[in-house]
Amino acid sequence: MEFSDAEVADAFVYVMSRYLVNRQEQIDLGEADIGYNVVKYNPVGSADFVNPNLDVAYLEAWAAVDVDTPAILTIPRIDDRYYTAQLIDEWGEVIVNINERTFPDHPYGTFALIAPGSTPAIPGDAVVIELHSNKAKLLARVELRDDWDGAVELQRRFALDSAGPTSIAPPIGVPMFANDELLGVEAFEFAGAVLESAPDVSPVAARQADSVSAICRYVESGAAARAEIDELLRHTIVPDFLRHAVTHAGQFENHWLATLTVGNYGEQFWTRTAANLVGIWANSATEVVYFIATSDADGQPLDGRHTYRIRFDANHLPDTVVNSYWSIVLVSLPDYRVVPNQNDRYNLNSYSDLTINDDGTLDLTFGPTDESSNNWLPTPPLGAFSLTLRTYVPKTIVTAGDWFPAPIQRQD
Repeated sequence: MEFSDAEVADAFVYVMSRYLVNRQEQIDLGEADIGYNVVKYNPVGSADFVNPNLDVAYLEAWAAVDVDTPAILTIPRIDDRYYTAQLIDEWGEVIVNINERTFPDHPYGTFALIAPGSTPAIPGDAVVIELHSNKAKLLARVELRDDWDGAVELQRRFALDSAGPTSIAPPIGVPMFANDELLGVEAFEFAGAVLESAPDVSPVAARQADSVSAICRYVESGAAARAEIDELLRHTIVPDFLRHAVTHAGQFENHWLATLTVGNYGEQFWTRTAANLVGIWANSATEVVYFIATSDADGQPLDGRHTYRIRFDANHLPDTVVNSYWSIVLVSLPDYRVVPNQNDRYNLNSYSDLTINDDGTLDLTFGPTDESSNNWLPTPPLGAFSLTLRTYVPKTIVTAGDWFPAPIQRQD
């Protein structure tokens, strides 16, 4: 073969960033009554979506614009609770967060989303935000606190509307795939259309796109070349990448993976693809740092048949390292969705009625049974699971990589 294994791996991982976002666009727009510039107000407490966030009133939409037509985003005034309106491009790069920290002079009101390089007519009081392409994913979160009704009222006041008829291409109709069984050689069959569907802001975009195109031509050269690439992908590159995504796509300590460089990735396209796989729509570290664990302190996969404990030192409790709040959620693998349970217990956070030990330490437990404890989340009866700890508006000790959750200790 005229390419090294590393060259094929880089090309595959690079283009998979776009495949993963395109896949989610197909899924999102496949829902009833959902289209471009249509807001979906997720029900509060609902867990029926990937990587659920159960601490906020959550809304999402696909914004779509063209050179003549902006989309108008309206954000209500929100005081004394965390919120952000996050815009992400078609490769998974954060374009902007809108809140009182990033827009202190205009944290709410009207925002005009425009196509790159365009100069459409916009409302006079609108703040202009130039997208990276003609589409962007909008995700807005309003902290629930102990006032769910108030959060929902604010959630419903977010609006996204097109300023007129918009010419927008549908998502590329690429084959669907599962998280634990990524595409093989098919990734290079549709890669040309996928690359052309949205520009990439990565500084290595041109180089990597050229490499992808070269491998596409090789695959098209004959059945032997196609089989060779497919064999390499399915038996070596894809398994290696799936392991990388949960162990090496960030700073790794105590068997927790920290997303300290997500949101805006620069040359780190492996990290971007990993984030799009295990935590699509990841936000930038100034807003939230995610800690993800799929194994215990001994490096063994987390298994729902066993019981586990995390003990936080009294001087390093999660509450002490955030300027807003923290949360931990348990999800199944490989689909990253919550596990249904009869207790309807899916997450713990800063507002949970947690019991602190006499020495000031905090224990969180995860297992099949422990119903007497406020500090417990039920695990799936069979199969692997993952824990995600979110730290909202993290302090410097977190963003600098100097704080990690305690190891997850198996108890049985």
